[in-house]
Amino acid sequence: MASTAAMHDRANEEREVFGAYICDEETAALLAPLAEEHGWLPERIHKGGVANAVRSLSVMRSPEFLIVDLSESGDPRADIGALADVCEPGTLVLAIGVMNDVHLYRDLLASGIHDYLLKPVDFGDLRESVALALSAMVEPEIQTPKKETTKRMVTVIGARGGVGASGLSSGLAWILADEFDTHVGLLDLDLNFGTDAMTFDLEPGRGLSDALENPNRVDSLFIERAMLKVSDKLSILGSEAPLGDPMTPDPAALQNLQEELAENFDVVLVDLPRSIASSYPLTLANASDVVLVTDLSLAATRDTIRLLSLIKANAPTATVHLVANKVPPVIQQEVSQKDFEASIERAVDFLIPADPKSVVLAAKQGKPLPQALPSSKPVAQIRALAQRLAGDDAKPSKSSFWSKLVRKQS
Repeated sequence: MASTAAMHDRANEEREVFGAYICDEETAALLAPLAEEHGWLPERIHKGGVANAVRSLSVMRSPEFLIVDLSESGDPRADIGALADVCEPGTLVLAIGVMNDVHLYRDLLASGIHDYLLKPVDFGDLRESVALALSAMVEPEIQTPKKETTKRMVTVIGARGGVGASGLSSGLAWILADEFDTHVGLLDLDLNFGTDAMTFDLEPGRGLSDALENPNRVDSLFIERAMLKVSDKLSILGSEAPLGDPMTPDPAALQNLQEELAENFDVVLVDLPRSIASSYPLTLANASDVVLVTDLSLAATRDTIRLLSLIKANAPTATVHLVANKVPPVIQQEVSQKDFEASIERAVDFLIPADPKSVVLAAKQGKPLPQALPSSKPVAQIRALAQRLAGDDAKPSKSSFWSKLVRKQS
């Protein structure tokens, strides 16, 4: 009977807005002025970490917003599970700790934790995370339904160097964003020699390097700040890592970055060098479409076969679009289209003709080919591929020279 009465008393307690359970004095001292900024009582910052939080909240109501320290936890995942058992539904939890592990970070977010900050905690990061948490708490339960979009992760791979995979990636990104009014994120995973930002006459910056070196910091706000904005509909994330200090990213960090981009864009276009694809095959795992770019050469024939096998093994549900790029006149082809297709045992989906003059003119303008010369012969095929990726029912949102020409001929 006493236990039942205690439970009844607990249910009738007034719920606190804020509470924290912190292991060290330095972090507690950092949190105190932030608590005062929001009108919270400093005495709600308790000593002890997650274990103390579980003990305390098992006999009292959990606050609406809880900060909990995992520094002294031997098993953070289990302790967060125990915390969830004693917290009321809707409690928003911010965790801090010392383990810099992307797997732990992802598991904590999957369990419902709002964010995870590493010690020593930066005051600016803490203030920003608290602000985002509070904004999430005041969101209305009923929101205006968002426009339904078909999320796509499109990976572009060159069968060999020089086939023009990066140029095609930039061109596709421009058409999907500008003509199909699609929110596009272009991810250039050539960590040392990426050219997608250069195609748009931009400096790549350190956005990609920071994302791979600090995967636990990657969220919507980070992406908004780190990506280069080409237009309202197109953003680029790239890198220019030092040659003497080659990057060896954690495979989980690469996958985490792709997943976070997918949450922020309707289409994520991944310009994936074949070296990264072979070393990090999990980069293919989330692809809805793979654009494999080749030329009609003997070396490309061999490498196309190998890459088709890699794609089948690591992205079995992805739709593969095989593109022969920079295709010269028949008399100049090292391998004929017929022999190429017989060797790889499948058809080429798109043939993009060689047009070196147009490519040079576009480069001088600091623009991708579809933006600089939208009526050039290669762009007609690039646009057809963009239509395939957007879906047969998708209609360009603006009239281009190409669409007017089609209407005129029909």
